[in-house]
Amino acid sequence: MSRGEKLKELVSDLSRAAEAARRLGLPTTVYLLSMALVEVREAATDDEDDDGAA
Repeated sequence: MSRGEKLKELVSDLSRAAEAARRLGLPTTVYLLSMALVEVREAATDDEDDDGAA
């Protein structure tokens, strides 16, 4: 599995976890997962950009 695929899988996992935390009423957890999701999405986008430049 490539780095890009792993990052996309992590984005999916974080999204599901954030939604579960939202349903459970855990605002701090939702916030932290959302911040992690932003970082991972940026890394995935950067990784795609790097692949396209090669």
